Amino acid sequence: MKSSKRPLIIDSSVAVKWLNTQDEHHLAQADKILKDVQAGKTYLLMPELAKYEIGNALLYKQMTVPYALGSITAFYSIPIQFMPQDQQQAQLAMQLAYEHNVTFYDASFMALAKEQHADLITENPKHLKKKVKDLHTISLKDY
Repeated sequence: MKSSKRPLIIDSSVAVKWLNTQDEHHLAQADKILKDVQAGKTYLLMPELAKYEIGNALLYKQMTVPYALGSITAFYSIPIQFMPQDQQQAQLAMQLAYEHNVTFYDASFMALAKEQHADLITENPKHLKKKVKDLHTISLKDY
């Protein structure tokens, strides 16, 4: 997807807020992201692995099966471009994971943001504490 708009990388801690609001904070900011997408101001990218993280997050919310299935349907209706991880990006993620003592999962979001020259929007404290060259991380509460 080529665009003059700058993409946003959304981590799973943000995306789950669109699906289930129980025990979640900064919902207005999460909704603002979707409004910005609808207004054509930006577009959303996530690594492919986010689908699995979201599934697990919903599973641990202990919702009913019909509600969980509805949440999955809602997730797939959000205009997110899921990016497969190639070898180069996997190597960057591994390097970031080692250098910044984060999981490979977390580093995959960081690597995608670096590669796309995009802001990483997160509520993950591990992302927010790290100062990574050429990576701009924004706390959801500040969006």
